[in-house]
Amino acid sequence: MSIFTLDKVHSGIGFQVKHMMVSKAKGEFKNFDVAVEGDINNLEGLKINATIDAASISTNNDDRDGHLRSADFFDAENYQTIKIEGQSIKKISDEEYELIALVTIKDVTNTEKFTVEFSGVSKNPMDGSTVTGFDVEGKINRENYGLTWNAALETGGFLVGKDVKLSANFEFVVA
Repeated sequence: MSIFTLDKVHSGIGFQVKHMMVSKAKGEFKNFDVAVEGDINNLEGLKINATIDAASISTNNDDRDGHLRSADFFDAENYQTIKIEGQSIKKISDEEYELIALVTIKDVTNTEKFTVEFSGVSKNPMDGSTVTGFDVEGKINRENYGLTWNAALETGGFLVGKDVKLSANFEFVVA
């Protein structure tokens, strides 16, 4: 059994969503934790749980961030944590895996599918520790979680797209 310790300095969770039907608004969550248990040599057996502080959302725009934290979107005051609980991991190729996970936002839980790229294992030249990395990508429909606020555009369509593309990278020290 390996112990995985998240290196938050070399990890991140980002997202993007269509804005005004013509561009993308991007952002990230600044505070999160990912707990991984299992054997680094058997990735399909790993247990994965992630928690994200909903109030830590950042799009580099204070007004938009405040709106995203409000009841129109995440309602971060009442629903402080976004949870991701891995259900299964299936090997697709030497570097690619499919993660099926339960995602909970605002007390609504749905099953989602993510692509996980395993970046291998390396030795840190600074302290000799063993490190590993994973890149995770997926797409969720925000409306399935009660994040339904929107505004119709005069030219057709809506201000905010339904689909949110997620992109995360995680580095762990493995012992």
